[in-house]
Amino acid sequence: MARKQFDLIVFDWDGTLIDSITHITRSIQLACRDLNFPVPDSLLVSYIIGLELHNALQIAVPTLDPSQYFLLAERYRFYYLSSDLHIKLFAGVREMLDELCGADYLLAIATGKSRVGLNRALDLVRLRTIFHATRCADESFSKPHPAMLYELTQELGQTANRTLMIGDTTHDLQMAANAGIAAVAVSYGAHSAERLTKLKPHFCAEDVESLVHWLREC
Repeated sequence: MARKQFDLIVFDWDGTLIDSITHITRSIQLACRDLNFPVPDSLLVSYIIGLELHNALQIAVPTLDPSQYFLLAERYRFYYLSSDLHIKLFAGVREMLDELCGADYLLAIATGKSRVGLNRALDLVRLRTIFHATRCADESFSKPHPAMLYELTQELGQTANRTLMIGDTTHDLQMAANAGIAAVAVSYGAHSAERLTKLKPHFCAEDVESLVHWLREC
């Protein structure tokens, strides 16, 4: 894979590299049920995936008292962590990352997860050392604010025009647009291809294989 247009590739995590959308959705719904809060439907939950957790819960269950979101977040974490050991990378992701590293790309992550959550997830799939930098919502601004991308490009000494953002939600694409950075969408995660293509990404990949093919040609 010869490097041509980009030097730094920034990935979202959930729904882009790892197949966690169903587990996140179910964990939020179970947490709401346990606390007798309104249970959001799966479509609404899929929309908020990728945002910082408390921001996401406020959208998913907007009728709660502000003090109740802490309880909901804690119950969500209980369900998520109870079975996150079984969450796997999408087929082909590990090989894609190895190929990009072999071509001397700089690789980074920008995610709505917490720092503790991302580090745990990276360790579970043995990917901690493959990324040159990572940024989480609890140490920056939540998507679609461009701060995470600004911080990553600055840390790695890269320019916006040589950086690419890859993600499965409109929050990822809007963050990239706000930062003046090119974006590629993947439609196998949280948001549909119809919703993603409205933001005019450079490409919308239907699976990891088509994403790899595009990266080889870009």
